[in-house]
Amino acid sequence: MRSRYFVHMTAIVKFADAFFSKIHLISALLLIYGATFAADEKPKEYAFGPDSVQKEGVPKGRVITNTWKSKVFPDTIREYAVYVPAQYKADGKEKAAVMVFQDGHAYVDEKGQVRVPIVFDNLIAAGDMPVTIGVFINPGWFADKLEAPQKWKAPKGVRSNRSFEYDTLSADFAKFLETEILPEVGKSYRLTDDPEKRAICGMSSGGICAFTVAWERPDLFRKVLSQIGSFTNIRGGHVYPSLIRKTEKKPLRVFLQDGSNDVDNQHGNWPLSNRQMAAALKFAKYNSKFVYGEGAHNGNHGGAIFPESLRWLWRAEAE
Repeated sequence: MRSRYFVHMTAIVKFADAFFSKIHLISALLLIYGATFAADEKPKEYAFGPDSVQKEGVPKGRVITNTWKSKVFPDTIREYAVYVPAQYKADGKEKAAVMVFQDGHAYVDEKGQVRVPIVFDNLIAAGDMPVTIGVFINPGWFADKLEAPQKWKAPKGVRSNRSFEYDTLSADFAKFLETEILPEVGKSYRLTDDPEKRAICGMSSGGICAFTVAWERPDLFRKVLSQIGSFTNIRGGHVYPSLIRKTEKKPLRVFLQDGSNDVDNQHGNWPLSNRQMAAALKFAKYNSKFVYGEGAHNGNHGGAIFPESLRWLWRAEAE
């Protein structure tokens, strides 16, 4: 009996040893996989190229900043800035092209993640884009006056109208541009009314706003640059891929940028929504391009490829 008992116990011990060895092996593999997965999830940092740096001998444009109280968005006040390239001629035969930017403070900053004035200087001088007036518009804040320059967050006690203006699927922001901002800028500069020479750009909620403006009013804007666009259910923007597939094609040129480390929250998954947008635009045979990287929900990747984005957007011939 003791001999048989010993044999059984020995077998059980060997089985247990083999079983737990496998468990340890699996655990080790999971740890290794987990470490690799975590490393892959770390957002990549993209470096600026030469077109995002001031170059000696390149004519430099000027930037003028103003404030605006809106009637389309009542009780709001905002800053907006205007970039005027050195090559702009008030008495020239051709009117200037126009490019509008949401969250203008982030784009007009020459030390920021996009550096639009520097890139415009370089690309206009190189002939890679037309002579273009840049209009940088911040979202409205509910205040009587602005106590300090606008940034991403409104100061304590001040409510921002950003999500309503940017995430709402309506023609209101296009109306705001058409009836307020562009006429005001047009008092000082000769702006084209050709929609093929008008572009609109934004990141995050500003990106979906850019698309909405052109989608609703292709008679006003036909070039769209969306960076980390919020095509999610903040205010219904998740419906766009389906609308694109089921609506008659519009005369738009669309550049989308996003990264695998973008946001995933209760409103939706940004990388997935942008891939769905890209797939829908491709299905509907739009003149579109999608650059998908490893960046997070910021302007780093979009800023690094901004010169490339502009060259594609403003190129003379479609791909």
